[in-house]
Amino acid sequence: MLIRFMDVLFALFGLLFGLPVLLILILVGFFDTGSPLFFQIRVGRHKKPFTLIKFRTMKPDTAHVASHLASASAITPFGGFLRKTKLDELPQLWNVLLGDMSLVGPRPCLFNQEDLIYQREKRGVLNYRPGITGLAQVNDIDMSTPELLAETDAKMLVGLATIDYFKYIFMTLIGKGKGDRVKKL
Repeated sequence: MLIRFMDVLFALFGLLFGLPVLLILILVGFFDTGSPLFFQIRVGRHKKPFTLIKFRTMKPDTAHVASHLASASAITPFGGFLRKTKLDELPQLWNVLLGDMSLVGPRPCLFNQEDLIYQREKRGVLNYRPGITGLAQVNDIDMSTPELLAETDAKMLVGLATIDYFKYIFMTLIGKGKGDRVKKL
């Protein structure tokens, strides 16, 4: 209950105070790809689908696959900047506000990532809201290693205390974790 309250509070303040940055990034995104926002159906709590919102970092015609399966050549120069600074995640504050996500939790996967879904179901990870960041993200564990990711997610969720919630957010803000891998050329 406390974490949901903090999620709403931080998402609301983040969207309100970050509005000028969001508007600038949307404007630059229009020049970069013509379509600055990216909408994708992801696996939510209890396997309920929801529409994830991010800033587009790849060319609009890129296939909808997990980042580790996409080619690095699909990332635009501006998209590379957004990924490196993690600014591509800002629109997900809207998902947090709506209750589809938490600031801290397992990263939401695609429905075609069946192995990861199986591994997460087996460990009860899908009983929780997906998050923008978490233990796996700050330790560079991404969706290319489904079993390790699901184990790390479960470990985080079992012992997630308020101090950990703030720790993962802080670690993300200072640049810990490289984000999802993409295939090198």
